[in-house]
Amino acid sequence: MRIVDINEMKDIEIRAQKEFGFDERLIIENVGSKGASVIESKILSKFRNSEIIFLIGRGNNGADGLSVARHLTSLGRKVRAFMLFGEDSTSDELKVQLEMAKSFGVKVNMIEDIEQLASYCSQVSGSIIFIDAIFGTGVRLPMSNFLYEVVDFVNSNSSYTISIDIPSGVEGDTGFIQGKAISADLTLAVALPKLGYYEADGVRLVGDVEVLRVGFPRVLLTEGNKRLLNLEDVVDPSSKRDKFADKKVFGHPLCLGGSHGLTGALVMASQAALKTGAGLVTAATWEPQYKELMDRLIPEIMTGYLPLDVSKWPRLIKDLNKYSSIVIGPGLARSTRARRLTLEILNNFDGPVVLDADAINVLKLNEDKGAFTVRNAPTVITPHFGEFSRFCNIEYSELERRPVQHLQDLVEQINCSVILKGPCTYMGLSDGNVFFNYYPNDGMATGGVGDVLAGILAGLLGQEPELKDKSISLSDRYKVFNQTLGMSVLAHTMSGHFAAEKHGVRAMTASSLIDCFSKTFQELESQMDKIIYGE
Repeated sequence: MRIVDINEMKDIEIRAQKEFGFDERLIIENVGSKGASVIESKILSKFRNSEIIFLIGRGNNGADGLSVARHLTSLGRKVRAFMLFGEDSTSDELKVQLEMAKSFGVKVNMIEDIEQLASYCSQVSGSIIFIDAIFGTGVRLPMSNFLYEVVDFVNSNSSYTISIDIPSGVEGDTGFIQGKAISADLTLAVALPKLGYYEADGVRLVGDVEVLRVGFPRVLLTEGNKRLLNLEDVVDPSSKRDKFADKKVFGHPLCLGGSHGLTGALVMASQAALKTGAGLVTAATWEPQYKELMDRLIPEIMTGYLPLDVSKWPRLIKDLNKYSSIVIGPGLARSTRARRLTLEILNNFDGPVVLDADAINVLKLNEDKGAFTVRNAPTVITPHFGEFSRFCNIEYSELERRPVQHLQDLVEQINCSVILKGPCTYMGLSDGNVFFNYYPNDGMATGGVGDVLAGILAGLLGQEPELKDKSISLSDRYKVFNQTLGMSVLAHTMSGHFAAEKHGVRAMTASSLIDCFSKTFQELESQMDKIIYGE
């Protein structure tokens, strides 16, 4: 599904009106109908003795709110709407909706201070459902003191909060707030999700998202380069496993990393790679840590070691291309030697490379950009926010505020794919597309979960022989590469979900994800069959 910024949404609305005769009033009417239907069917059944209070701003978001209120009234629900601005300052569409709402029996009152709202709510005996229709994506920060008081009151007294299009106080393009904003349990997205849902403070304030199909022409909703990641984007009908193949067909990833006290990271990455279905996996660590690695590793994984003496590396470098993919970084250590090894891999391996953890930490964008741009094989780096900010030499707070913009800038500079990890993971591809994977799971905020993702990437990429086949065009190779990245992120997320179900978010560990791979890949294969064969 497409994600839009505010200018893109405005362009859709303008084109819908000019090219298809689909005007603002039709949009507002459909928002009312669809929004009321969602609230009635999915929310109100959980709150039988509840008061529904609409908070109405002065623009078209307020008009949307009054339209929803009118439709709920038609469904037999008792609603109350509070206008937060005088009628003389409201938009023309809101004035129309206001008269219609009143004629349908919606009770509308004007409030000028927080005491009026508090007084009314104090008389409510049951739960209170607030419908936030104050600003939408058109908010201009900072808000007035009165509106901040309203936000505080709602956040403190609401049993359930629904925002129309975006929580009031959240910038539509950046997710940024100044001080405070409505914290929604549910956001009703008009036509498409907005960029601000998935950036900065918006990530924790939008709650669940329900997209309202309000009648825009399909062609306008499928353009753009920002999308929510879903399985349909990454399914390749030709990638079914061959029941008659031997282990060599399913690839041989090489996992490089592990240093003093950090061999566990390499263990998890290599075990994850193996359990994605790779035919063979080799894990190699620094020579002093080799015995520690052997003591912790499962027997199915082959091993090797990295000499500390760099004069012994030529044989290692010469043998690189017998592997189908390489992941470097889990537990590698931040040293001059680690930096040199990372650059050697980038410069000498002609297959897909995954740079994770310390392999990112030992590099700097300004110094090492060329190592990425001269490669003729696919590369992906997998930083979390701290690693990304260090690599690019930008402030962490600035990255938090505009992650997508900085992600796109980096992809353009190094011409490789970047998976920026977080509660919302952003996958920037070298073709200019950005995919959003929004599945917050606090159980995954634990050591080793990133190493598991690195292993999944290496394992699945290593099973795609096209990625090293130079007879296949680079564009076709990158298509397979990008699909595999998306599949890896989805498999990682799904495993985290199953691990949380099985163990609970407090008790789950990175190894819990690997333990759930069996269920994950069975579920993915079942869903892929439905997509491919329409079952």
